[in-house]
Amino acid sequence: MAKDNALQKIESHEKLCRIMQKQTHDKIHKIETQISRLEKIVLVSAGMLIMGMANMIFMLLSNTQ
Repeated sequence: MAKDNALQKIESHEKLCRIMQKQTHDKIHKIETQISRLEKIVLVSAGMLIMGMANMIFMLLSNTQ
């Protein structure tokens, strides 16, 4: 009787752990997707900033000649 109860508790605990592991995996995957999106935004913003600064330098140099 006690053996069955202990086995049931272990199985219940393992089931709960599997559910929590899946939820954690899903959350990590969602965060990875968000980080990837943010990386793209930062890279595009940095590229646009560099291009804008290069354009301003070019304009300043062409006006002085």
